[in-house]
Amino acid sequence: MAGLIPQDFIDDLITRADIVEVVGRHIQLKKAGREFKACCPFHDEKTPSFTVSPSKGFYHCFGCGANGTAIGFLMEFNHMSFIDAIETLASSMGMEVPRNESDQPVQRYDELFSLMDSITRHWQSCLKKTPAAIEYLKNRGIDGPTAKRFGIGFAPDGWSNVLDGFGKSKEAEERLLASGLIVRKDNGKYYDRFRDRIIFPIRDTRGRTIGFGGRIMGNDEPKYMNSPETVLFHKGRELYGLYEARQALRHIERLVVVEGYMDTVALARHGIDFAVATLGTATTNDHLNKLFRLTENIYFAFDGDNAGKKAAWRALENALPQIREGRQIRFVFLPNGHDPDSFVNENGTAEFMKLIDSGLPLSEFLIHELSSQVDMTTIDGRAKLAEMASPLIKKLPTGVYRELLIESLAAAVGLTGQKLNMMMATNQKNNNSSQIAEQRRIKNQQEPRASAGLSVVRRAITLILNHPEAGAKLNIEKLVDSKRVGVNLLLALIKATQSEPTITTAGLLERWRHDEQGQHLNKLAAANIPIDEKFNAVAELEECLEQLVLAGRKERIQFLIEKQRFEGLSDDEKSELKRQR
Repeated sequence: MAGLIPQDFIDDLITRADIVEVVGRHIQLKKAGREFKACCPFHDEKTPSFTVSPSKGFYHCFGCGANGTAIGFLMEFNHMSFIDAIETLASSMGMEVPRNESDQPVQRYDELFSLMDSITRHWQSCLKKTPAAIEYLKNRGIDGPTAKRFGIGFAPDGWSNVLDGFGKSKEAEERLLASGLIVRKDNGKYYDRFRDRIIFPIRDTRGRTIGFGGRIMGNDEPKYMNSPETVLFHKGRELYGLYEARQALRHIERLVVVEGYMDTVALARHGIDFAVATLGTATTNDHLNKLFRLTENIYFAFDGDNAGKKAAWRALENALPQIREGRQIRFVFLPNGHDPDSFVNENGTAEFMKLIDSGLPLSEFLIHELSSQVDMTTIDGRAKLAEMASPLIKKLPTGVYRELLIESLAAAVGLTGQKLNMMMATNQKNNNSSQIAEQRRIKNQQEPRASAGLSVVRRAITLILNHPEAGAKLNIEKLVDSKRVGVNLLLALIKATQSEPTITTAGLLERWRHDEQGQHLNKLAAANIPIDEKFNAVAELEECLEQLVLAGRKERIQFLIEKQRFEGLSDDEKSELKRQR
């Protein structure tokens, strides 16, 4: 159905939806105080860490970090689009989804998906008409069936091929811009983002094109280019080739994570259908959640150079909180001068599979990499190894895997596992005591330091998310000129609560769903604020605002003093400094 869904309908839908009922239709929930608990449906666990808050209209898993509203749950659990989730939720509540043509924040996703599909087919037809591009792919070992399977195309040279063909109206230009296919110049004109490049469509789990990767055929820079972040495409959540892997394999026993789409396509060409690629970013928690939903065996295949080792280490650090019994992560390093693409084309499938099968388990890679940074022949070196490993091991969930890794580390440093575990626990207790003392010292200070402003903003945002009703009573005029990081977001949230007094936590989160700061808000909404009989959300928020005003005034005074010392002040600035003091 054409048209936009009005924002006030989405607000009303979220306010009226019973998230316990929505989630409870899919998983079994148990009452736990004011909330409900269950084993998380988005990762394997034995002890429930998935909570649903009726008052917030919000769910959160303390194990894997999954969180969201009733709409978000339907999107994640049933792999729905935003629009599909809204229509499903509305239908279950007997509500009809209205549409209008006004300029509302919610995008026309059906039109954007249709546009992306049209552009994909257009670039595929361009490939067929470009012998140089076909020859390039053949030289890279990519044949016709593989190119068809991955929907590979070619974007011809020229600044306005897509713009001229698909941007013939103002509305069409806006859709191209929203999809990341064109770039706006300073003068307000547009030009094509992808030019003279082999094109790799990036698909979601339903096979819809959400973005593109482009590879230059020559030696120009940048060699690779991805779509920017859009309402459809978030590179930190998507994996290139995952849709194709799921289409090819009924049961996925393992997945290999590589660094580029050329690697993924080359491996598929050689019958290795279980390769996926990150898109110009390190492996994130969202990536790992997707991977572990499909298989318990993940292999990271990186180049054997320093860059590859650094990428592997970042993947290890991000993977630690996700490791538990039954899950296996291995690291595969290719010979110098090779990436998966070049290696499999030169050596074939069997040799690549030998490398995969001989990959280093995460535990061995962790200990080996840390051991290489110290002198293991000395007591000091082994002690340093234990010190370096300690914060990494603390990221692991409690369980058998963690205990076995501690045993392996203990053997490396010459201690018993029990002794090393006790030492780590003691260090953690001392660190916690130091942190508590520091928090008390800061809290007891009568005036906040300017550098503490960001934490004040974060607390204020957390309060407004957990107690939206408190926003209606706040005076925010004194903060409108503040330049402090995060204040604009805080003001926008408060204004939303004042314009919509009945808005809930979930309603606020939905308003910011398509904003880059939305994920940060989800994390803050999950925070539990201690409440006692003296707690007053309005008073707490007013105190935060006063602290921000005071911190801003101190910063302004310091700025004027520094300027007076080196440049001199205008008459107005002198008067301002005199008043401020």
